[in-house]
Amino acid sequence: MTVRDKDVIVVGGGIGGLAAALRLTQIGLTVRVLEQAPAFGEVGAGLQIAPNCTRVLDELGLLEEVKSLGVLPDHMVMKDAVDASELTRLDLRDLEDRYGYPYMVIHRSDLHGTLLRACERAGVELVTDTPVTAYENVEDGAVVEAPTGRQEARLVIAADGIRSVARAMLADDEPVSSNYVAYRGAVPIDRVAALDVMTDAVVVYIGPGCHFVQYPLRQGEMFNQVAVFESPKALAGEEDWGTPDELDAAFAGMHVNIQAGLPLMWRDRWWRMFDREPLPDWVAGRVILLGDSAHAPLQYIAQGAIMAIEDAWVLGAHAAAALGAGATGRTID
Repeated sequence: MTVRDKDVIVVGGGIGGLAAALRLTQIGLTVRVLEQAPAFGEVGAGLQIAPNCTRVLDELGLLEEVKSLGVLPDHMVMKDAVDASELTRLDLRDLEDRYGYPYMVIHRSDLHGTLLRACERAGVELVTDTPVTAYENVEDGAVVEAPTGRQEARLVIAADGIRSVARAMLADDEPVSSNYVAYRGAVPIDRVAALDVMTDAVVVYIGPGCHFVQYPLRQGEMFNQVAVFESPKALAGEEDWGTPDELDAAFAGMHVNIQAGLPLMWRDRWWRMFDREPLPDWVAGRVILLGDSAHAPLQYIAQGAIMAIEDAWVLGAHAAAALGAGATGRTID
C-alpha cells in the first residue's frame, strides 16, 4: 500500500531538509520530513554563517532567535601558523553595513534546533527511524521506499547528504576524497581562560598543508576550534587515515597558541573531507536534490550549511510562484 497524504516529502532532517520543510510549509504546502536516525539532532561544533545566510534566516523569521544563540564577531584574523604574526584581517561588522545582514558564528546544534522548533510550530510532520532506500517517479508525483512502507507525494526533496541514495537517479558517481581531515572541539570558555586566544574574532592560523580555526560560541560561553590537515596516510592510499597521531604530527612545530589548543580537540572522532563532482541538473522528475546531495563542498569557505539553506529558500520561491501569491493549503500541479 502506498500512502499519499502530503504535498511534499523531505528525506533528511538536517539543516537543509528542515529549512526546506519550513519554507514550503510557510507557503501553504503540507510537508513530512523523514529522518533515518532515532532522533532529530546534529553532530558537530561551530558553524560560520555569512550575510547570504543570515538574510535567508531573516526571511524565514528566525534571525533574532539565531542571534540570541550565537556570536557576532568583530573581525576575521588570519595569522601565520608558525610564528602567529598577523597576515590580514577582515572587518566583519563592515560586512553587515555593506550587505545589510550580520556575519555570525553559532553551534551547529543551536542552528539545527532553531529550525526544528520552527518546523514544529509550523505543523511539519517530523518522523524518525525511517531510512529511505529507494526513490521512484510516478504519474504526478514521486515515491520513496522505507522499511515502514511506500510513501508518495507530489514532490520529494532528497536532502539525504553527501552519500545520497537519490543522487543515483542523476549520476553514477561517488564522493571525492580531498585527503584532508578535520578535527573539532567545543569547550566551555573557562577551559581557554589561560590561553592566548581572541574571544571577539574568528582566528585562522594558516600553515603548510594545514590550518587551525578558533572562535567563541553561545554568546561567549563556549570556545570552538577546528584543525584541518592533509593526511599522509590518505595520500599513501591507506584506509585508516586521519588518526590522532597524524593530527599531532601535522601541527608539530607550529606556534605555541596552536599547541595549547590541540589538547582540547575531540580525539574520538574526526571528519574526512569529501566533496562531489558538479552535476548539470539537480532535478529528476519530481525528485529534487538539495544541499550536500546536490553540491557537497569542501569546508574551506564555510558555505555548506549556508548553501543548503539557500537551496531551501530558492525552492520555496519557485514553489510560491507556481502556486500564486498568497497560496495556502494547495498542492503542486
